[in-house]
Amino acid sequence: MSYTGPDFDPPPSRRFRRGPLTVALAALVPGALLGWAVYAAVGGSGDDGGDASTSAGASASASSPAPSSADASPPDGPDESDGKKPSTSPGSASASSSASAPAGTGPLKGKVVVIDPGHNPGNFRHTAEINRQVDIGTNSKECDTTGTSTNDGFSEAKFALDVAHRMRALLEEQGATVKLTQDDDRPFGPCIDERARIGNKAKADAVVSIHADGSGTGNRGFHVILPGPVNSGAADTRAIVEPSRELGERIAGNFVRATGDGPSNYVGGGTGLVTRKDLGGLNLSTVPKVFIECGNMRDSKDAALLTSGAWRQKAARGISEGIASFLRG
Repeated sequence: MSYTGPDFDPPPSRRFRRGPLTVALAALVPGALLGWAVYAAVGGSGDDGGDASTSAGASASASSPAPSSADASPPDGPDESDGKKPSTSPGSASASSSASAPAGTGPLKGKVVVIDPGHNPGNFRHTAEINRQVDIGTNSKECDTTGTSTNDGFSEAKFALDVAHRMRALLEEQGATVKLTQDDDRPFGPCIDERARIGNKAKADAVVSIHADGSGTGNRGFHVILPGPVNSGAADTRAIVEPSRELGERIAGNFVRATGDGPSNYVGGGTGLVTRKDLGGLNLSTVPKVFIECGNMRDSKDAALLTSGAWRQKAARGISEGIASFLRG
């Protein structure tokens, strides 16, 4: 998603240059991000020799146009058939959130994972509904947004759903019970508060919300968004801050290993980790939860990755391995 809409306000403008990671960063996510630094230094994929530093936040929002008519009927990305196809029959959140194959045997047997594919492919048809204000504890925000898209019209909603399907298959192979907050089986939504409730009701051991950013050209890389300590109104994240950070760190490290791509060069100071207190989906969660922005759809180099089915499989594997590592303890 872009840094606008119900779950984002523009973060402060900062400049970072992608380069070798520091010892402190290596300590934060042991081994993995340090491994990326070495990988990038010898010409690994996903960096192409180092991008010029760019400003984040407000300038990214200014350079990220609102979703265009391409979002109304975006084409599938290359190799889209690599992932499981979503259901297209209308349904309810309860139906989609319970749609999971019976848990098998494996190291994750007995664990419940909720995957939250960001936005909904049908949101653009329901602007009045998704603009409705909902309570996120600290204040009110819009129910949802349409999300962003690549310049060629591949939508964030379709990207997120495809990655979610791939993750579901990988996690179920390890015995986990996997629930999706939506599977393109409802006209729009769910709203950001309902997405949080789905994870809470499932008593999930881990929840991950899948997104792709809509930042400015030259802004590249992934970042994992962690909940900050919030205790206001219906929001109380104090119990989940630490386990969510552990979940996020493990996802970040495994994402680097699986994709060979580096952390964001425009937020997070090169760590791939960002803490936020203004996200309804995190503020209202009572179980460990993070968001991941897998890349920037508005940058041509990142877009080439995000529209590749082979790369999406790597991304799904990295996120799933991070979840599995967290759940195994």
